[in-house]
Amino acid sequence: MENGYLIQIEGLTKSFRDTPVLTGLNLDIHRGETLVIIGQSGEGKSVLLKHIIGLLKPDSGRILIDGRDIVPMSERDLNDVRKRFGFLFQGAALFDSLTVGENVSFGLTEHTRFHPDEIREKIKELLSWVGLGGVEDMKPAELSGGMRKRVGLARAIAMDPEIILYDEPTTGIDPIMGDAINDLILKLSAQLHSTSIAVTHDMASAFKIADRIAMLYDGKIIEVGTPENIRTSQNEFVQQFITGRAKGPITKN
Repeated sequence: MENGYLIQIEGLTKSFRDTPVLTGLNLDIHRGETLVIIGQSGEGKSVLLKHIIGLLKPDSGRILIDGRDIVPMSERDLNDVRKRFGFLFQGAALFDSLTVGENVSFGLTEHTRFHPDEIREKIKELLSWVGLGGVEDMKPAELSGGMRKRVGLARAIAMDPEIILYDEPTTGIDPIMGDAINDLILKLSAQLHSTSIAVTHDMASAFKIADRIAMLYDGKIIEVGTPENIRTSQNEFVQQFITGRAKGPITKN
């Protein structure tokens, strides 16, 4: 697009059982950037990601991808849009009954006409990218939390996505493995030239991987800026969150 935005979110609202979660959210995402959305647990970060990929419909508002509003789209048209996305779900969301290789190749098997031999080579390549060579025949239950995250990441990039969504990529793993995941995200962004959107409350991760950071609070984006802008922000809500202080204007949750 001429303005450089790949995704534009305008006036997004969403309530569940009369409880407002998103309350008129606006956010623009540049093509090729890594945008990290921070905020407390329960603020609606994952809900926002699910709107961007069309898994949830807003009560009102628009979500433009390359200038096309996906909100009124049919499921068939949405499925075409979703092929541009890779999604690393919180907890990796692997299929327990499938092997690692079958998990990674799921999209390739369902949506491409690659020969089985080509798919096997692709699986090896993807797992090698995330540092997991030789685990194709293992089951998810045999893997550590960090390994499952990396398998989920390999599956997310299997279709060479233009846009990658990361839902709490470092949650549930130790800090060292979390930093390894951050390094992988940076590597993938550089090599795939993808547009990445990550949601997290892990500030070390946010500051490391982000080109820009947006803070979600009370259903809206209250500040957007570079990591340095956010680090030095005068907004008392932002400062309380990034420093992790108990005392301050944020009292809920």
